[in-house]
Amino acid sequence: MNKGKVLKKIALSVVTAVTISSLAFAGGDVAPVVAPVVIDEVRPFYIGLGLSAVSTRDSRTSLKFFDNKDGQEETGDVSAMVGYDFNPYIAIEGRYMTSMWYEDSLNRNSWGIYAKPQYPVTDEFSVYVLLGYGGMRVNSISRSLIHVHDTGFQWGLGLSYAVSEHADVFFDYVDVANNMDSDIFDGVPFAEVDSDALTVGVTYNF
Repeated sequence: MNKGKVLKKIALSVVTAVTISSLAFAGGDVAPVVAPVVIDEVRPFYIGLGLSAVSTRDSRTSLKFFDNKDGQEETGDVSAMVGYDFNPYIAIEGRYMTSMWYEDSLNRNSWGIYAKPQYPVTDEFSVYVLLGYGGMRVNSISRSLIHVHDTGFQWGLGLSYAVSEHADVFFDYVDVANNMDSDIFDGVPFAEVDSDALTVGVTYNF
């Protein structure tokens, strides 16, 4: 047997051994296919619009929404808001409210900037707290002597429900003013004034 034939046989034997080893290895453990990780799109910014029932009254008068009583003035307000969710548990929110429907005595507007601790009870349902600072202006539109323009601490409680990937409906209560100083309210000079709001609305995340 010549030298060339010997080398060919050796080479063929090596190739055959490598092939058999590869097939045997392939028949062993195979690395699993890793499914791609799906990351939910984060939409931290949101805007909102709501309708508010607001009671503004002398601090000595008890709160009763939807009750036309002496010492209490009621307005129907439009509320606009903008916010940013830092994470599922804390947000910052700004609001502006202005009266669209009112009695003969006054119209009002108010604003507030809030820290918004929130807790997702389920994937759709959340509760939250509003803690912040804001102001209110109330002016007479009739013969009633009313003028309030002051700032102070504000707080509120609310709940929201996700109706789609982008939209939530919400309902909340906000203490807009508590013992706020006035120039005059219902003819009483330097009266202290309270104001409270119930709001229902929709927010849109983007």
